[in-house]
Amino acid sequence: MWYVYILRSIEFPDQEYTGSTADLKQRLAAHNAGKSTHTAKFAPWNLLWYCAFPDKHKALEFEKCLKSHSGRAFASKRLVQSNLDPGRLANWKD
Repeated sequence: MWYVYILRSIEFPDQEYTGSTADLKQRLAAHNAGKSTHTAKFAPWNLLWYCAFPDKHKALEFEKCLKSHSGRAFASKRLVQSNLDPGRLANWKD
C-alpha cells in the first residue's frame, strides 16, 4: 500500500507539503526530525490529509497531479478544507 499525503507546518501554517510514501508513520517522523531537505526548515509538521493507493505508480501519478497548479487548488478546496471544516461532522446524517 502506498500513501499520498499533505502536511502543514505548525510554526509556519502557510507552508504545506505534498508527498508519497509506503510508510506514512515513518515518513512523518522523518519530516518532523528534519531528515527531509525540503521540509526541515519548516518543521514540525501536522498531517492534514492522506489517501491510500494499491501501488506506487498510482500514488505517484496522484501526487504529481496534486503538485500541479490545478491540483493544488483542488487539494485546498476539496481535500484540506473539507477535512478541517468543523461543520462537516455537525451536518453528518447517518
